[in-house]
Amino acid sequence: MSDKNTSTLQSYVDQASGAMQSALGSITGNNADKSQGENRKAAADAKDDLSHTGGTLGGLSFSSTGVAANDPNRTTGSYNQTMGSAKEAIGSLTGMESMRSAGERQNQEGKGQEAQGQLSDLGGGMADRAKGAVGGAFHSLTGDEEGKARAERQHDQGKTLQRGVESELDKKADAQRY
Repeated sequence: MSDKNTSTLQSYVDQASGAMQSALGSITGNNADKSQGENRKAAADAKDDLSHTGGTLGGLSFSSTGVAANDPNRTTGSYNQTMGSAKEAIGSLTGMESMRSAGERQNQEGKGQEAQGQLSDLGGGMADRAKGAVGGAFHSLTGDEEGKARAERQHDQGKTLQRGVESELDKKADAQRY
């Protein structure tokens, strides 16, 4: 919202206008218009990719619009999965059934914790994006620049949390495919 180069909506608008310019160039036989339209569509595709970029590291989510603290359950859940898997492996190697089963339980609890944190961040992020977009539009209409800036920050934080969760889910889906 605060940067047209990372706006998903702006990339869609640019893709559509590029397609129209390219089509008009094709119809009229104007190769320059056709080429400019194709270039505009390619730039819009790059903006769309950038808009969907995100990741997590050490309890933080990051995206093209900033950095945000994750729900603590995401980090705690990930830690419990790692420790649980380690206990499972050690228990299996040493024949210690109690350690193996304790590790299995800890791993499962960690998966639940992480999912709870992801749901919290995803839902909160989507809500913040919507509230920020509506608030930004309202404050723009009323000329309240401070309010508009607050709304943009809220939108951007929500987008960052959402993109962080999406990147984690994409990694897990990729890992399961291979």
